[in-house]
Amino acid sequence: MNPQYLVQGIFLAAGTVSLLAAILNWEWFFNTRNAELFVRTLGRKGTRIFYGVFGLFCIIMSFIIGNNQP
Repeated sequence: MNPQYLVQGIFLAAGTVSLLAAILNWEWFFNTRNAELFVRTLGRKGTRIFYGVFGLFCIIMSFIIGNNQP
């Protein structure tokens, strides 16, 4: 298996989860230790925006990685 596909899949999965968590306001996602740091500093709405943008970035990166085939 080409490692490129593994990296592409990881970016796509992480982006999808982050974007869905931001849109659907998943309580379990925003109660994790890492997300609580952002919630304390940015507030819940700011954290949702951050993770939404981060999710879109990861999804876009997965498509860019997929299009860079030799």
